[in-house]
Amino acid sequence: MSILMPILIGLIAVSLISLIPEPHRRRANAVAVGGAGAAYLSGGGLGYWEFVLPVVMSYVAYRGLESWTFIGIGWLLHTAWDVLHHLQGSPLLPFAADSSFGCAICDPVIALWCFAGGPSVFGWLRTRLSRRSAAPLSSPDGRQQA
Repeated sequence: MSILMPILIGLIAVSLISLIPEPHRRRANAVAVGGAGAAYLSGGGLGYWEFVLPVVMSYVAYRGLESWTFIGIGWLLHTAWDVLHHLQGSPLLPFAADSSFGCAICDPVIALWCFAGGPSVFGWLRTRLSRRSAAPLSSPDGRQQA
């Protein structure tokens, strides 16, 4: 369950972000990835190194305003930071010991979607369902029925 829930959260996040129309979807996600870079600042688990990620993520988020690839890279950078914090023992949420671990599983789900170009999940589902309903019916012997 500790792996399935973060994957589900990632899929929910992708679905919710899909509701935003393009080009605003990409820009909103770039802003989100920029904010994710500052998620660990209050914890200070890595000392002065905590200032590295926000600087790098600011650049990646800026480039992400025009590129889904950079947004995906940003989510993977955040994943690496999550892993460091999980191993260091300073979780993203102080009251949830495995929160950094969960975030390290959730973020790549979002990154994969970004690398695919951040398509609308609902548009994709509509296309798949309409193709399925438009397919001609065939009989068990392989002949098409009218």
